[in-house]
Amino acid sequence: MIEITSKLVREQTPVFLCGEVVECFISFTNPTLPEHKIAQSNSDILENLAWATSQIHCYCNSVFQDKTNQDSLTNDTSLTAATQGQGDIVMATSPKILFCDLRLAPGETKSYLYRESLPLSCPPTYKGTAIKYYYKITIATQRLGSRVQALRVPIRVLPMPTVIRPDDVPALCNETNEELAPTNPFLETRKTESKLEIALHHLQNITARRRPNFYLISNKRGTVGRFCLFKPAYKLGEDIVGTLDFTCRTVRCIQVSVTLQCEEVMLKKNPPAQGAQGEPETSSGKIMAFTKHHEVCLGLKQTQMILPIPLHVTPTFSTDLVNIRWQLHFEFVTSASEDVKAIEIREDGWQAPTDIMIETMIWNLPVTLYPTAPQQILQHSGKHTLLIK
Repeated sequence: MIEITSKLVREQTPVFLCGEVVECFISFTNPTLPEHKIAQSNSDILENLAWATSQIHCYCNSVFQDKTNQDSLTNDTSLTAATQGQGDIVMATSPKILFCDLRLAPGETKSYLYRESLPLSCPPTYKGTAIKYYYKITIATQRLGSRVQALRVPIRVLPMPTVIRPDDVPALCNETNEELAPTNPFLETRKTESKLEIALHHLQNITARRRPNFYLISNKRGTVGRFCLFKPAYKLGEDIVGTLDFTCRTVRCIQVSVTLQCEEVMLKKNPPAQGAQGEPETSSGKIMAFTKHHEVCLGLKQTQMILPIPLHVTPTFSTDLVNIRWQLHFEFVTSASEDVKAIEIREDGWQAPTDIMIETMIWNLPVTLYPTAPQQILQHSGKHTLLIK
C-alpha cells in the first residue's frame, strides 16, 4: 500500500491569481508493516509505482456544453481515465512527470515539489446557476497492470483584469534607471519587484481611487433624492458606502432597499451563415442577490447605506461563454399622493400615518468588482490523501 499526500505550500489559503505560480508538495509513503504479521515475501516489502504526473485542469460545466466534445483536450494523453466525469476541460497545463519506476521500502517517503504558473487568459473559479468553472491539481499515478488513479486537489483562481495584467504593467510604471547611479558597496541591493507584485500595486491604486459620482433620482411625479457613490470600483472584502440626500426632494420617499446583485449573462454563438462568422447571442441574464441594506427613511433628510462585499464571490469577468456583471439594485417606495401631510414632531412623540398611497421605483447602478490579494482570503487548504492498495 502506498499513501499519496498533497499539501499546498501556501497553507493559509488555496487561492491564486491568474498568472501566479502554484506550488504543491507531493509525498509518496510506504507505511510501516504491522508487527504482528507472521510472514511476508520479498515482493511484499518493496512497493512499486510505474509513473506519476501532475498538472492543473480547469473544468467547465454548462447547460449549453456539447457532450460529444467532452474531454477533447485529453484524448491524446495518459490522463484520460483520470479526468473523465469532471466536465469539459477548458484549460490544461502541460503534464509534468514526477518520477518513473519508484520503489519504496517500508517506512520510506519520497517528496516532490510541483510548480506551475497559471495562464493569464484562464477563466476564474465561478459557481453560477447556468455555468461553473473550477480548478483542480490532478496527481495521477499507476501500478503496472492496474488502472490509473488520481488525487485531485481543489484550488480557487481569481481573475486578473486585462487593464492590469503583469505583461502590461511595466508600461504603466515610471521606474528610474538605477544603473546610472554611483554604486555603494555598503548598501544592500534593493530587491526588484515581480510583475505580479507591481500588478497588485496597480490594482490597489485603481480600487483606492475616490471619484464621487452623484445621481439625481426622480420619477414621473418629481425628484426623490440624490445618491452619492464615492467610487465605482471595489475589491473583494470591501464595503460599498453611499449616501442618500432627500433635502432636494419633491416626492416623499417612504423606504429604500439596496441589494448587491450579480448578473450572469450566457453567450451563445449563432450558427454562421454562408461566408460569415458566427456572432455571440446574448441570452437573458440570471440575477443572484447577496448582501442587502434596508431602511425606512420617512422623515429623514439624509441617510447612508453600507454593503459589505463577500470574499467568496467572483469578481467581474467575461469569457466566450458567460459575462459576469455586478450592480446595485435599488427599490424606492415613494408616496403616490401629492398632498402628503407634513411630518410633525409633537412633545409626546411622532406617530406615522396609518394609510399612505405608495409606488415602487426600481433602479440598477452598475459597479465593478476587482479581486483582492489572495493572502487576504483566509481559508485553510488542508491535506489531501489517496491510498493505493
